[in-house]
Amino acid sequence: MKHNRFFGKSTLTIMLGLLIACPLNALADNAWSYHQESDSLTNQTYSFAQSPLPQPGLYDDMMLEIICKENKLQAVIDTDDLIASQGSRFSLEYQIDKKTPVTIQMKTFPDSKRKGYTEEFAKRMADDLLTGQAVFIRVNTMIRKALSSSIPLDNAAEPIKHVFADCGLNSSSNATSEPAYSLVEFEQEFSKLGVDQQQQILAKIKKIMVEIR
Repeated sequence: MKHNRFFGKSTLTIMLGLLIACPLNALADNAWSYHQESDSLTNQTYSFAQSPLPQPGLYDDMMLEIICKENKLQAVIDTDDLIASQGSRFSLEYQIDKKTPVTIQMKTFPDSKRKGYTEEFAKRMADDLLTGQAVFIRVNTMIRKALSSSIPLDNAAEPIKHVFADCGLNSSSNATSEPAYSLVEFEQEFSKLGVDQQQQILAKIKKIMVEIR
């Protein structure tokens, strides 16, 4: 009887320990992380913010990385599946929360069919990642298969901003934005112009209005 009570208490203690540990492990697996590594070819140190892997069975295994290498910012997608032949262009679509999806062009690395990058759209994508709670990614591969993944963003800010700092960049959310040009300001400046200049501006405004109708 005493043995049964002891066994029951021991089992309860172990189960409680597992319940406590599981959420912590899940949180750790769900977190973005910051890393510094050395390039074996150049011996130069580079840094990157790395996303967690998606939940097993729900999405394709894809990771995002925001990299500062040789003082250049890169956005990198790393997958377990073929994307395109080495050095080939492909499209990646990403959607932050329920915002309008954005399509960008990436290029596979010269030595990889499963990993692609962009420098041209890296800053825009990284800034967008700082504005939401999750990003949904879709890649159309060379075999006409669509790879998709959903990556949490609630803990991505610190690693990404650390990479920005390494590259001497600021996030757009921290940058001071100019106020929108108001109608009052326009009318004040317009009234100071000569008649000919006013007519030229009105002609341009008319052309713009026709184009956007």
